[in-house]
Amino acid sequence: MFEIFPIGGGVNAPQGFYADGVSAGLKGKDSNGADLLDIAFLYSKEPLQPIVSFTNNCFPAAPITHFKQYVQGKKSNFVLINTKNANAMTGHRGVQDVVEILESLKQELPFIENPIMSSTGVIGQYLPKEKIKASFKLFKPFENDKDAHTRAANAIRTTDTFSKEIALKVKLDSGEFHIGAMAKGAGMIQPSLATMLCFITTDAKIVESHAKEVLQECIKTSFNAISVDGDTSTNDSVFLFANGYSGVYDKDAFKEALQIVMHKLALDIVRDGEGATRVVAFEVCNAADENQAMKAAKALSNSLLVKTAIFGGDPNWGRIASTIGASGVDSAQERLKIAFNDVVVFDRGEICFDESQEAKAAEVMKQESFRITCDLGMGEGRFVAYGCDLGHRYVEINADYRS
Repeated sequence: MFEIFPIGGGVNAPQGFYADGVSAGLKGKDSNGADLLDIAFLYSKEPLQPIVSFTNNCFPAAPITHFKQYVQGKKSNFVLINTKNANAMTGHRGVQDVVEILESLKQELPFIENPIMSSTGVIGQYLPKEKIKASFKLFKPFENDKDAHTRAANAIRTTDTFSKEIALKVKLDSGEFHIGAMAKGAGMIQPSLATMLCFITTDAKIVESHAKEVLQECIKTSFNAISVDGDTSTNDSVFLFANGYSGVYDKDAFKEALQIVMHKLALDIVRDGEGATRVVAFEVCNAADENQAMKAAKALSNSLLVKTAIFGGDPNWGRIASTIGASGVDSAQERLKIAFNDVVVFDRGEICFDESQEAKAAEVMKQESFRITCDLGMGEGRFVAYGCDLGHRYVEINADYRS
């Protein structure tokens, strides 16, 4: 038996971890003239083998290439995170810039082992190395500062309008462990590991092989199931660090806690989609199999026509049907059923979209979050993808992203 409780502390909630954020002058100042946080770090008292998942983009950013060349297979106790600059499409120089920055970091903090760098921001620009290196002197002694996790979560934001973090305590009969996380992401979100950075810490005494297995399972239904705009970034990264400090572990309890953490952060990213006003769950059920359900659900979450209809509050179920039909999954009109929450608009060949049902569906679409269910009637496959609307604000943000 186990119980799970929400707690404060973010990534600093588990024993043995410390994260904080500082300003290196990469973002400039806010409207009040205060320096914006733009550099974060995550430190582990114990060098750990990080469990990772990276972007599927065939042009991975330099920090990912550096990790695979210099850190993979080794234990590390430090992650340096910068915003405003993705260090992507920067070739050999980009990787060497990471090497230079991390060498400077080790001189400033000689107890660091095999540090990792993670970056997010504009693609196609070289890192402002001197500004980043100068920020190292601002790193405070790694102590229990109750606001440090908040600064770290804010420092990794780019176009995010709010910080994204969570922490849980899991009580077992034999003791308790903790899990904490922070993430960033708001644009370039596509269901192939969303554009995001995510850092997860836990003091559970987890077996490494199970950590790898459960992380991939949870990614499938969280970060791999969301879409804002259908674009996959060069920098997507998920890191899981487990130090075993609690001395206890339960496989089922850990999986459930990790699912809660990652699902919450994934929905935060969709909710914060650039200019988004609504979050929608696209449930495809009774597909021929799970893969087909996933394919159809992701097609719906990526469809620009569906997204813009959601933005306008228009229950245009024809766009939903068309997207299902174009997705390539096994389907047939006489088996398809479409509903907005519990408002059925098409039922196995019968159009249910009279004036009354349209008004009810339109009311559903006024809610900040709702569900569109497509029952294909072909089998038992089921998958839920998550997306948001797409409106004027998204265009404004991305038309002027580099400024």
